[in-house]
Amino acid sequence: MPDSRAVFRPAQGEIPTAPGVYRFSDKYGRVLYIGKAKNLRARLANYFQPMHSLMPRTRRMVTLAAKLDWTVVATDTESLVLEHTWITEFKPPFNVQFKDDKTYPYLAVTLREESPRLIITRNEKIRGARYFGPYPKVWALRETTSLLQQAFPIRTCNDADYKRAMSSGKPCLAGQIGRCHGPCSQLISIEDHRTRAEELVAFLAGGDSSQLRTLQREMRDAAAEQRYEDAARLRDQVQAVEHVLEKNAVVLGHDVNLDVFGLRADELAAAAHQFIIRGGRIRGERSWIVDVELDDSPGTLLEQVIQSAYEGDREPPPEILVPLLPEGDHALEEALSARRPRRGRVRVRVPERGDKAQLMERAVLNAGEHLIRYKMKRAADLTARTDALAELQRALDMTEAPLRIECIDVSHLQGTGVVASLVVFEDGLPAKGAYRKYRIEETTDDTDSIFQVVSRRAAQLNLAKETGEQPSGIYRDRPQLLIVDGGEPQVKAAARALAAAGITDIALCGVAKRLEELWLPGDPFPVILPRTSEALFLVQRVRDEAHRFAITFQRQRRSTSIASRLSEVPGLGPKRVQGLLRHFGSVTRLRSASVAELSAAPGMGPKLAEQVLAHLGAPEQGETVPDPGSDPEIPDLPGDAPDAKLDTAADAAQGEEDGQ
Repeated sequence: MPDSRAVFRPAQGEIPTAPGVYRFSDKYGRVLYIGKAKNLRARLANYFQPMHSLMPRTRRMVTLAAKLDWTVVATDTESLVLEHTWITEFKPPFNVQFKDDKTYPYLAVTLREESPRLIITRNEKIRGARYFGPYPKVWALRETTSLLQQAFPIRTCNDADYKRAMSSGKPCLAGQIGRCHGPCSQLISIEDHRTRAEELVAFLAGGDSSQLRTLQREMRDAAAEQRYEDAARLRDQVQAVEHVLEKNAVVLGHDVNLDVFGLRADELAAAAHQFIIRGGRIRGERSWIVDVELDDSPGTLLEQVIQSAYEGDREPPPEILVPLLPEGDHALEEALSARRPRRGRVRVRVPERGDKAQLMERAVLNAGEHLIRYKMKRAADLTARTDALAELQRALDMTEAPLRIECIDVSHLQGTGVVASLVVFEDGLPAKGAYRKYRIEETTDDTDSIFQVVSRRAAQLNLAKETGEQPSGIYRDRPQLLIVDGGEPQVKAAARALAAAGITDIALCGVAKRLEELWLPGDPFPVILPRTSEALFLVQRVRDEAHRFAITFQRQRRSTSIASRLSEVPGLGPKRVQGLLRHFGSVTRLRSASVAELSAAPGMGPKLAEQVLAHLGAPEQGETVPDPGSDPEIPDLPGDAPDAKLDTAADAAQGEEDGQ
């Protein structure tokens, strides 16, 4: 088969070695991907390696491409700016895709107008406007806006009413009832009104204390001069300013202006969270989802997130805090500094300690929570689940949609304590009452473990089919699809087990974690699902749930094994064993404890501590013991049955399949 890249591959030596930006387009002229490089020739050479050595997403992109263009620039900073400009303009499908960042309102002061006004808007492209925010809650923003208009009375009427009032010389209706304080009210000049609007901008930008002190001084002067009406008006403005300040918790010094970006990502998506700190206070925040198309590193994602945060007229602060330095951080600083003409350089850095580090932890935590909510919402969406099952049916060439999916995963610790899990999804949701655990006493490797578990599961299915019985739990239905965690070797092992049992009506596939590709029996090439595919999201969730359940069971067995060994120590009864495990919190810390640390535990002494350490022995070379709860678990969806169902008397009577 001819290589499709021959159509657009440049001649040798044609590509310059200078920095620049390149873009791939398809035969219809649609831009597919835009990238930047310090050395265009070296970077673009990567796209013309043998097809089998390319990443699956890259391979898919170059297969669709029909044209390659590039633009040479002078510096890395110029390439960064040009890349982001092109991505914003062309929105290429293989670049990072941003979601949800149009959902938050902003405060905007329309400085370009003759008589500026303060508005709440989601339109980020008002020419000449100064933006503040975004803010997560509209109702709170409306309340804040009302207070700000008391503190800094400016125009509130729309443009049509303003023009009519200015041309006729009669105040607008809002001006007549005292709710509009623009020049149309005939009580203030255009110049004085603009000064007041600029004071509002300075206040929102972080000059809180100076504006408040100015108003307080003017109020005292008016009272001293017996201008009591002016003093009362200024008193109301002071109170309004104080109320606005009370709504924003002080997190840093009053002169601190910065933005904080948190990032949490998995194989398919990432979530970013931004805290906007002005005058030491949290002025706004927002979260958004990033779809990861190519094999982007967290540094690349973070660079794109920061670039998108300051599109349009949004000006970056002098300091930006990030969880890790983005790729090309110096070029990014140069590009952001160019957006602050005559206002100083922008610094991008990672906080290491103190209040800023705590604020960064909060941003990362919020990003993680937003990612979890996004995944839960997506998984609970009936339409999305239906689309996922239909897409999975087409991708795997199945005769029917996989309404019941079973997934097997194997877990062990350095080859010991091998266990396996089987989880069940029905109609795209976990059926936790049907989950099973397997012990594997003897095995040679992962493929042999997969073969054993699939063989035992196949025997159960055949038994139910032959007897016509429908026992409770896992046996009540046959799956349409069986997934194993792994690539081609694991799928071959599972296929051998099904073939040996004579089962031909169950589809089989394996999911390899790194690239999320699906392997089918007898097919040398994997099935590549689109990164934004609902089917891929479902397969990933099923696989992750099987992994979580296997890890949990493996840890339970490990803890039980240690407790059994401890109970063999003379003088160490069940209560002291439980007290030891509770005191140290994990098996890892217990095994690595010294005699002195063991002696300090409740009910222990130096002699007994020495016996415990001698009986347990030191961990073997290279052995690691994971702490319970150290891996994040996928949250339960509404309506999911709790894992406790697996430990009920009925489940115990049915058995763990360990002896079969």
